[in-house]
Amino acid sequence: MENKVLVLFAHPSQSRSEVNRPLFNVAKNMDGVTAVDLYGEYPTYNINIAKEQQRLIDHDVVIFQFPLFWYSTPAILKEWQDLILEYGFAYGHDGKALHGKKFLCAISAGGPKSAYRPEGSNNYPIEDLLRPLENMASLTGMTYLAPFALFGARTAVEDNKLSHHIESYEEVLKRLVQDPSAFDDVEITSNLATYIDQLPEEL
Repeated sequence: MENKVLVLFAHPSQSRSEVNRPLFNVAKNMDGVTAVDLYGEYPTYNINIAKEQQRLIDHDVVIFQFPLFWYSTPAILKEWQDLILEYGFAYGHDGKALHGKKFLCAISAGGPKSAYRPEGSNNYPIEDLLRPLENMASLTGMTYLAPFALFGARTAVEDNKLSHHIESYEEVLKRLVQDPSAFDDVEITSNLATYIDQLPEEL
């Protein structure tokens, strides 16, 4: 039985996006994947709570796709969390709507991977910066998967890294649709963008 994958895409400056927009276009054209442009759908932040909650109910895997802004998500994703993940729906005694689903972040970071460590300019590894989202998944009963991350995103095109990253994203999405246990055994300190290269081409 295949999974239904929901990609919630948040990028406030898509006209300048060299990485996230192409990734989102891949998600839009994949069978089994529902790709939602949050800024496009809610330009005034007037988020439809019932619609978004139903989307969560209807899907098995939830992906936040976004560029890392000041070590966090773009603003609309925080607004989405505040409004949609209500007590009694996503958490609390009767809030079990998300139990058993999977969650991961597909992110881009401007700096190199070496910047995301205690000795680097950003002081913390990426998994530490994503702890609030890991805790969100835990509180709502979702399984938190390793992130799919691109470092050095500001120069990804010049460095000829983008095409391979897009192909890797397509493979990750395909496996999430086809395999209910995809990536369950991958350490959350790993990066699915590099891990996927080690896997066989066929499931």
